[in-house]
Amino acid sequence: MDGFKDFEILHSKKLYLPTDDSIMKVQFECMELMYDYNSTRPHEQARRAELLKQMFASVGEECYIEPPFYSNWGGRHVHLGNKVYANFNLTLVDDTFIYIGDNTMIGPNVTVTTAGHPVNPKLRSEGYQYNFPVTVGKNCWIGAGVTILPGVTIGDNAVIGAGSVVTKDIPANTVAMGIPCKVSREIGERDDRFYFRDHEIEGNIY
Repeated sequence: MDGFKDFEILHSKKLYLPTDDSIMKVQFECMELMYDYNSTRPHEQARRAELLKQMFASVGEECYIEPPFYSNWGGRHVHLGNKVYANFNLTLVDDTFIYIGDNTMIGPNVTVTTAGHPVNPKLRSEGYQYNFPVTVGKNCWIGAGVTILPGVTIGDNAVIGAGSVVTKDIPANTVAMGIPCKVSREIGERDDRFYFRDHEIEGNIY
C-alpha cells in the first residue's frame, strides 16, 4: 500500500486498514520513544523535554506532560502550542492530527481520540478504521476524565467539565459539560469576580 509511505491515508478521512505492515513498523518505533518517556525519573525534566520534542509533530515553549502518557503514535501527529500542561494518564489516539493551543490545561485521565470504526459490522470485522482531526483552542481547561471524540473542535478559552464526553464542537468562551457535552453557559462578568463557586478573587492578580 503505497499510501502508507507518506501516511497520507491516515489524514484523508477515508477508510483504511491500520494493521498494514508498513504502518505498524513506524508506529512501533514511535511507541519506543513513548516508553522511554514514561520510564524517566521525576528529576529528569530536561530529558522529558528533549523526548517530547522528538516524539511530537511540534512542541511550543514550556510544555509538560506528566507520565504516564499513552498515545497510538507516541505524539507523532500532535501539535502543542506554548505552555500546554497535561496531568497524569493523558491518552492521545493520534492516528491523525491533534492540535492543542497555547496555555491549555488538561486534567488527569483525559482521552482525545481521532480514530473510529464503521458501524457496519462487516467492515468493522475486517478491521477498517477512519480518522478525523481534533482541535483544542488556546487557554482551554479540559477537566479530569474528559473524552473528546473524532472531528471535534473546542474553541478558545472554553472550559470542559470533568467527566464530559465531547461529541460535537464547543464554541469559544463557554463552559460545557455532560454526556454528551453541551454548553452550560458563557464565560462572563461573574467569572471576573469569582474563581470557584462563591469564592471571590482577591487583590489585583490580572
